[in-house]
Amino acid sequence: MKKSELLEYLVKEFPEFRNEDLDEILDGTFEAMIEALANDETIEIRGLGSFKTKVRRGREARNPKTGERIVVPERRVVHFKMGKKLKSKLFSKNQLATK
Repeated sequence: MKKSELLEYLVKEFPEFRNEDLDEILDGTFEAMIEALANDETIEIRGLGSFKTKVRRGREARNPKTGERIVVPERRVVHFKMGKKLKSKLFSKNQLATK
């Protein structure tokens, strides 16, 4: 789902709000999430899941094309952990049995 599709959904769900207002709310929500992650805070959205930053250690790797050894520096990554509601929708027994 793209941001524009999410905005369309919100416009249908909340027709009493103007499109511009909903767009600002969406932008503000995403900006608050970005700021929280940049400050090493955890974001928890009940049912959906939680986002937090982790530090991936630096390591030595190999360039597969040349075989040359390279050093991959330490870096921060965003980790997502699914919430119960999302997990139950994705992994319900009925859905797995039909695949």
